[in-house]
Amino acid sequence: MLLDSHTHLSFRDFKTQEMDAVLLRAQEAGVETLINIGAGEGWEGNPRAVDIAEQYPQVYATVGMHPHDAKFVTEGILQKIRELARHEKVVALGEVGLDFFYKNSEPEMQKQALRQQIALAKELKLPLSVHIRDAYKDLLQIFEEENAWDARGVIHCFSGDWNFARRVMDKGFNISFSGIVTFKKAKALQEVVRKIPTEYLMIETDAPFLAPDPFRGKRNEPALIKYTAQKIAELKKLSYEDVARISTLNAKRLFGIGEIQQEVKLAYKIRNSLYLNITNKCTLACVFCPKFSTFEVKGYYLRLPKAPEFEEMLKAMGDFSDMDEVVFCGFGESTQRLDLLKQVAQYAKSKGKKVRLDTDGLGNLIHQRNICPELGEVLDAISVSMNAQDAATYAKVCPNKYKEKAYEAVKDFIREIKKYVPDVTASVVGCPGVDIAAARRIAEEELGVKFRHREYNQVG
Repeated sequence: MLLDSHTHLSFRDFKTQEMDAVLLRAQEAGVETLINIGAGEGWEGNPRAVDIAEQYPQVYATVGMHPHDAKFVTEGILQKIRELARHEKVVALGEVGLDFFYKNSEPEMQKQALRQQIALAKELKLPLSVHIRDAYKDLLQIFEEENAWDARGVIHCFSGDWNFARRVMDKGFNISFSGIVTFKKAKALQEVVRKIPTEYLMIETDAPFLAPDPFRGKRNEPALIKYTAQKIAELKKLSYEDVARISTLNAKRLFGIGEIQQEVKLAYKIRNSLYLNITNKCTLACVFCPKFSTFEVKGYYLRLPKAPEFEEMLKAMGDFSDMDEVVFCGFGESTQRLDLLKQVAQYAKSKGKKVRLDTDGLGNLIHQRNICPELGEVLDAISVSMNAQDAATYAKVCPNKYKEKAYEAVKDFIREIKKYVPDVTASVVGCPGVDIAAARRIAEEELGVKFRHREYNQVG
């Protein structure tokens, strides 16, 4: 199910008498929740947005003054926003921001209105829905001076570059994409979509504007958000279900909507692979590992309350006949539970599935023996985290009790495992200090295996 994080149902483009039909089409398209933006048509759009939210349980509202209307912002208007924002279905302040392209209000008026509304958002403990066009430097300066980051929020209808996206994500803001990403000429924006970590991803229509291909030029509406989700899935090489799950979870978290269940997953689907989470025990404390801040991967919660057993894993796996492969991964080193790994892998192979292991390559050190022949009996592919070009860098990037000895052990493991497993890849996370080109040469020329450069801050 999808969540439209930014739509303008209260705009006059949508007639009152057709609202039921618009929302029914959205529901049929898989849209479970909508955030109706009050700003954009002066003050009057705000109470209309709240009225619609009161009528329909799946609709929530924001209130605020668009930068186009900054010239109308007075203390009286701010007080009205303050009062209306206390409504139980108001979940954010917005859309607020800066627009120096149209300049319907003078830039200085926009800046003042933005500062005032940032202060109001912090006072009311509401996140910000932010509009920005041709004023990126000014927006960042105001956000720093007013500490807008404390309010949290989302940059809606994102059309900036990667550097701007990275700046706001580093401060905890989300990024929301509209139908623009489906446009044939939006190559630069599509590249941002490819790079952005899914933990910051949200989706919107900005209806009635920016209808996606193949409806470009027509009135947009929430039902059409599925085309944006499909394009994002294509760009990020994820499934449609992955994008829907992740973006909806992110939006619900930001806006405080609904109960977010953190059900522990022993088996979870990403793209067309079934991932297995058999342990949280790990040999390494990698500097890039997200588990030090969260145990979530692509919307799944992986912190195990206890080590699962064979029957529990089979129950969690369920019917996986539609999956291409079974992958041992999760937030832990699967070879630490070698017997369970082999038992479950054999079961998966009995169902005709390929089996892959993502490992740190320290299994032989852990068990103090060569486990490669045993792995070869149950694996079709293996990805080994080499993670550096030399022992000193590895020890810094992947701290462990074996220290610099670990790096050579990983390389020795790769040399040995390729005797037993036909498909071997050495992977490296491109974090600061790692020489990707040198690591590639080691993998391909010295070790004779495939190489994969994993993007820094991209999990799962």
